Amino acid sequence: MDIWFTENHTEGYKVSWRIDKILHSERSPYQEIAVVESPDLGRALLLDNTVQTTTRFEFIYHEMIAHVPLMLHPRPQRVMVIGGGDGGTVREVLKHPAVETVELVEIDERVIEVSKEWLPQISFALDSEKVNIKIVDGLQYVKQHASRYDVIIVDCTDPVGPSLELFTKNFYRDVFNALKADGIMVSQTGSPTFSSHFTEAVKGIQEVFPHSSPYLTCEPTYIAGFWSFTIGSKKYKFDNINSDRMATIETRYYTPDIHRAAFVLPKYIEQMIK
Repeated sequence: MDIWFTENHTEGYKVSWRIDKILHSERSPYQEIAVVESPDLGRALLLDNTVQTTTRFEFIYHEMIAHVPLMLHPRPQRVMVIGGGDGGTVREVLKHPAVETVELVEIDERVIEVSKEWLPQISFALDSEKVNIKIVDGLQYVKQHASRYDVIIVDCTDPVGPSLELFTKNFYRDVFNALKADGIMVSQTGSPTFSSHFTEAVKGIQEVFPHSSPYLTCEPTYIAGFWSFTIGSKKYKFDNINSDRMATIETRYYTPDIHRAAFVLPKYIEQMIK
């Protein structure tokens, strides 16, 4: 008998894909966690019945959330990742030789442990000596460290439940304060087509940072295959790419041309964020 996973996005739009096997399922203190095997997407991590990452396409999301801000900073030595317990974003951050330490701030330790067990090709970088894992609430942790980080990456789940606070202007102000004078932040900001929080998140970052913009990618795992991130910078603009550094970093999706193209927004999205 076929088993199908269905992710509900709106009352009138849902996406289904067949799974071969449920590899792991549990309830942590914070959420439902599952790992499933799909013939088309490979292994997938699900949190509260929402797909977070798949072994087939995860490189697209993780490269775009990590390399875009890191390639803009001349020397990103100290990086914080909020969320991202699967380890994919940390893996990409550590490809930059200048990075000396990465603080992974994850509220749910079980996400990390399950990812290490079932998604080793994504999570292996979590064992690096450069990685300092903090099992705490990122909302509170970021308030405790002023002017400390070169780059902060908000690799959070969709804006429901506790994660909703990670999409507010108050949180973006706390991130701003935790960054050094030339710091950069980026947050995943969901589907620009279906997410009701996209515009609010983008405008919140715009109101806090002197330089900000959404940028886009295509990721077949997620809703409609169309995804956004929003970057905020205290100093650097978004076309200042260090191409020489790029020559030393191995990627499958991200390139300097992809970087520049990602900031070219369709007219309807430009109108959404005016």
